[in-house]
Amino acid sequence: MPRVVHFELPADDPERAVKFYTDAFGRQIQKWEGPMEYRLVSTGAESPPGIDGAIYPRQPEWGAHVNAIDVKGIDAAIAAVEAAGGEITFPRQAVPGRPDHEGAADPPRDAGATSAVGVAHGAAGR
Repeated sequence: MPRVVHFELPADDPERAVKFYTDAFGRQIQKWEGPMEYRLVSTGAESPPGIDGAIYPRQPEWGAHVNAIDVKGIDAAIAAVEAAGGEITFPRQAVPGRPDHEGAADPPRDAGATSAVGVAHGAAGR
């Protein structure tokens, strides 16, 4: 079963969000050196199991939050989302140093307000 492997939290004020998650939960957060404003969030050691994520400036078209789901094949995952009544929220994108990803939302985009269900990663093959 595909698992959530990364989360993304949109923020109107990313610096305020960084301060909150650092102060409240002791998160280690660092600026990503990629092509967009993005901060990587570490939730702790690799054991016990957990997931890391990121904070980025809010993008209304992306939804309330994003959960990245590791799938064996991005094309099959997107087809399954569409067959289940989901919609594509953003087209496939290449991210430097990461697998391609594509946004998909659950019907009627109600998992946590206008949340994206996930970003299908092609980590195990495309």
